[in-house]
Amino acid sequence: MNSILVIDDEPSILTALELALEDSFNIYTSPTVPEGLSLLKSKSIDLVLLDQYLGEYDGLDVLKSIKRDFPEVMVIAMTAHGTIDSSVKSIQMGAYYYITKPLDITGLKILIKKALDYRSLSYEVESLKQKIETPDQPFKIVAASKKMDEVFSMIEKIKDLDINVLITGESGTGKDLVAKGIHYSSKRCSSPLEIINCAAIPNNLLESELFGYERGAFTGAEHKYNGKIALANGGTLFLDEIGEMDISLQAKLLRVIQEKKVTPLGSEVSIPVDFRLIAATNRDLSELVESGAFREDLFFRLNVVSIEVPPLRDRKEDIPLLSSFFIKKYGEKFKKHINGMSSEAIAILENYEYPGNVRELENIVERAVALSSSDIITVSDLPGRILEGLDLKKSNDWIPVSLGKTLDEVVKEYIVATYEYCGRNKRSTAKVLSISERNLYNKLNEYGLNSLK
Repeated sequence: MNSILVIDDEPSILTALELALEDSFNIYTSPTVPEGLSLLKSKSIDLVLLDQYLGEYDGLDVLKSIKRDFPEVMVIAMTAHGTIDSSVKSIQMGAYYYITKPLDITGLKILIKKALDYRSLSYEVESLKQKIETPDQPFKIVAASKKMDEVFSMIEKIKDLDINVLITGESGTGKDLVAKGIHYSSKRCSSPLEIINCAAIPNNLLESELFGYERGAFTGAEHKYNGKIALANGGTLFLDEIGEMDISLQAKLLRVIQEKKVTPLGSEVSIPVDFRLIAATNRDLSELVESGAFREDLFFRLNVVSIEVPPLRDRKEDIPLLSSFFIKKYGEKFKKHINGMSSEAIAILENYEYPGNVRELENIVERAVALSSSDIITVSDLPGRILEGLDLKKSNDWIPVSLGKTLDEVVKEYIVATYEYCGRNKRSTAKVLSISERNLYNKLNEYGLNSLK
């Protein structure tokens, strides 16, 4: 129920409006400006009926003050001495409309409804405007591996089923992309997808971010906030890293899931909500249940359908495709024309284990594109850390060793070949050869190669 504040120095007007409107709205009344401004600060007010003649106060000044400090509050100006000039000034100051006394209560109710509808529509327009001004591709899952085909198949099976989904997998595997894939391919795709990372927000703030709050619900709550659960109404709520949620907050979330209602902080009124819940975690929730850190009943509510996103080391056939995608992405970002990646560089990327998964591969390619001085990403563009543990036995590169060569000649060929393979990076080459950097330096100096950087 919307809240209305009436500020008028005539007690009869306050009483009449309170009686006329109390069945449809929460009504607050004030005979003075200071008391009215105090109510605006302490209560969640949606609309103000403001008299333009308030003794020592100029109604236009009060209107200006309200729109400055509470810009989201609608104001309808009232006066018994209406003129065209005063009505124009009030509209210019931010009033929604201007009415004269004696008031037509039926007409006033219609006007109030229009003002509140306009307020709600303004919020929607602003939200759409922000999305248009900051366009973002809803989701893009780049993969061709059999393991990811299984993920795609599961998305297709459950996309239109109104059941909760739990996405598991290591950090950086793309659990958020799977969640977006489910939402944007489902029948709820035209409704909001609200995302919140439970690990990124302190628990005391996470509650207000999820459930919303009324103005004055706590220190600093200067404006009403709907919360992610209410904003997801009709669409999807994605709770990333849900294993980090405090157990007391888990109980409140469970109640929302069961009752399909949410109660903002500082309110006694529950709001019906209809949303699909998708949760993700990089932790083993069953272990957290056993340790008492996660509620078993919430776990069962979340784990109706489970999708495990495999780590990149288990689907290395996706690496060339992902690399090409990231090269194109960051080539456009940095305005550089990169045609691709050398086979040697691809072989090294396929040989790396990726503790950071796809996110780490993306960072590697972004760095390579930024630093590359040619139109092809080569081994020398890759960071040293992925070359240090390089196992040449797993690559397709080899060097011929012909009979009749001396041992020194074979050693030289092997050192030089490894040096080139590692992008002429001395530290990485020394690691692969299991010799000291000084020993390598001396060998390269002997071969006349120290002039190469």
